[in-house]
Amino acid sequence: MLRLATPLRTTRLVLAVLALTLPAAARAQAREALGQSTATLTPAIRVGNLVFASGALPGRDADSTIQSQTTSTLNSIRRTLESAGTTIENAVKCTVFLVDGADFRGMNEAYAKFWPSAPPARTTVVVKALVVPNAKLEIECMAVR
Repeated sequence: MLRLATPLRTTRLVLAVLALTLPAAARAQAREALGQSTATLTPAIRVGNLVFASGALPGRDADSTIQSQTTSTLNSIRRTLESAGTTIENAVKCTVFLVDGADFRGMNEAYAKFWPSAPPARTTVVVKALVVPNAKLEIECMAVR
């Protein structure tokens, strides 16, 4: 009797083949925490040549406008990426969490100043609230080193 492969069996087979064929270094990349970690947050994690920056919120330098909050947040991400040995120009993916979809246009105006050409891939999501009550957005970013 012929047994058909189920998606789960196929996935397990692919993973087993990858585990056997990938070099040991690729299977066990060192995970390095960057910046001052707290009990619940690390500013960035580096794995190989990738840097994953935690979500950043506007700083105290920002006023209540979406443009100011976007600029403040991206400046914070810039500092985090630089401390990780890369630059904001090397960003490959960002996720923007907006509290109000009506702020999309203003966020884009400030965002475009950081990447005048070839911006990173991006997802923008409208959320109900953020952990900081007056924050209008949060941005997370991934970059290459």
